[in-house]
Amino acid sequence: MDNGEERTPDLRTLRQKVEYMVDKTFPGEKISGRVFADLVKERGGSLSHSYFSNILAGKVTNPSEEILKALGLGFGVDWRFFKDESEVVDDVVSGLQFLAKRRTGEISGLAGRGIDDDGLDPELLQFVLSLLEDNKDSRDGRDNGREAAPGGQPG
Repeated sequence: MDNGEERTPDLRTLRQKVEYMVDKTFPGEKISGRVFADLVKERGGSLSHSYFSNILAGKVTNPSEEILKALGLGFGVDWRFFKDESEVVDDVVSGLQFLAKRRTGEISGLAGRGIDDDGLDPELLQFVLSLLEDNKDSRDGRDNGREAAPGGQPG
C-alpha cells in the first residue's frame, strides 16, 4: 500500500467474502445476524439469523444456492459473488468459450437444454440473443450502422 492504492482483499472463503461485504455495505457498523436476516426478508429472501452468524463464524463453508441468493439480496450484489472460486472460474471459462464459438459461427441458435425450473436469467437471455443477432447480421453483410473495425469487421 506504499502508493496509496487499496490491495485486493483475499476473498477465497465464504466467510471472507461475507466479512468483506459486511465491511463495505455497513461501514463502521456492527451488523447482527438478526438485522441482516430481517433485511434479506424485506428484499424477498429467507435466511435465518443463526445461519448468518454461523457463516461469519466460519462454520458454514458450502451453503446451498438459495442461501447464496439470500446473501446476494441482503448485500445488494449478484449472488454469484459468494460462489466457490472454482465454480466462478468455470462460469467465466464457459462464457469465454461461448463467445469464441459465437465469433467463429459455431453457435447460431439457442436451445434450452439443462435449464432449471426458473428458466434462463432474462438478462443473460437478452445478452445471448443480442450476440446471436450480431453474428447473424455480420454473416448477412450488415453491420447495424456500426463503423467497421480494422480489418473490415464490424466493431
